[in-house]
Amino acid sequence: MPTFEWKGRGRGGQDQTGVLTADSKDAAIAVLRRQQIIVTAVKEKGKELAFPKFGGSVPAQLVAIFTRQFSVMIDAGLPLVQCLEILGSQQDNKTFKRAVLQIRQDVETGNTLADSMKKHPKIFNDLYTNMVAAGEAGGILDTILQRLATYIEKSVKLNSQVKSAMIYPVAVIGIAIIVVAVILWKVIPVFASLFAGLGAELPMPTVVVIALSNFIADFWWLIGIVIVGGTIFIRRYHATYRGRRVLDGLLLKAPILGMLLRKIAVARFCRTLATLTSSGVPILDGLQITAKTAGNAIIEDSIMSVRKSVEEGKTISEPLAETEVFPSMVVQMIAVGEQTGALDSMLSKIADFYEDEVDTAVAGMMKLLEPVLIAFLGVAIGGIVIAMYMPMFSLIGQIG
Repeated sequence: MPTFEWKGRGRGGQDQTGVLTADSKDAAIAVLRRQQIIVTAVKEKGKELAFPKFGGSVPAQLVAIFTRQFSVMIDAGLPLVQCLEILGSQQDNKTFKRAVLQIRQDVETGNTLADSMKKHPKIFNDLYTNMVAAGEAGGILDTILQRLATYIEKSVKLNSQVKSAMIYPVAVIGIAIIVVAVILWKVIPVFASLFAGLGAELPMPTVVVIALSNFIADFWWLIGIVIVGGTIFIRRYHATYRGRRVLDGLLLKAPILGMLLRKIAVARFCRTLATLTSSGVPILDGLQITAKTAGNAIIEDSIMSVRKSVEEGKTISEPLAETEVFPSMVVQMIAVGEQTGALDSMLSKIADFYEDEVDTAVAGMMKLLEPVLIAFLGVAIGGIVIAMYMPMFSLIGQIG
């Protein structure tokens, strides 16, 4: 078993460190949480100098296809080991193929499917393995796998919408920065030497642009250090307990992006919890798994506080309203679902509604960003061009 070094805080808020032996990183975190320790960092000993492995990731879409095919085979009455043998042998992804065939071998030796999948946490997360365990216990594994496939497909669609919404503005702004940097670095010095040779009197905009060009030419290495250092600092700060909460909180408060991220978080929360509860996973386990898949530290803390209140005997809707993270409509609909005993179906309806809201918000944001980006490009590049032509106009007037 691997050994993990951990850092965390106890119930009294005091900092604690230690060493723990567990099957995986997730298992180590689970053990510490049972000891009521808030984990801030977990690192496997002996892996500090390990080189990164390339080509080892398994796309979520590939897992969704595997799950859908698996459910069809189980429903057709094929033995579990034979299903895994067929599915594993036809995989093109070597990492995924190796994992599926290892699971088949573990199942063949007497382990349950859920326990065998837990040995591959990077491919099959807690949500997946808990639902499979519930399906095995209830004898409805094919139905559970169908729900899992639907959940993964919807999750992939939601993530692709967010990525497509971010790619366009990031690409345009990135290209604009490169173009402006090349103009300032290579083109502006030519104009500056021309103006100096002619003895032209330079207006303030031209002086500013030439000074900026000289700064880039002389201190390009400093700009590179600042960019790389700032990126490393932000990533390391986000990896800390406090940093992740500060940065994620700022994202949720952003004018346009914050609204979109909040809707995505609500859709993900409702879809995940609905899938888990409808599959027979206990509500406390469901909330803990849902918190892990939240994707935002503020949302994660809110869900964990709700879980703690539910553990004390309260409903979900009451502490959910106290977090002030989820919209009141969501809280009211969840309350109705709890009162009528149809929480899973109500959560599914909320998830459907907010996934449509994300579609609308992404489309609206793209329409809003287009004129904003065009204006940004016009001001940046047009301003430089005008600043360079202003001295030429005065020179032409002097010649006239």
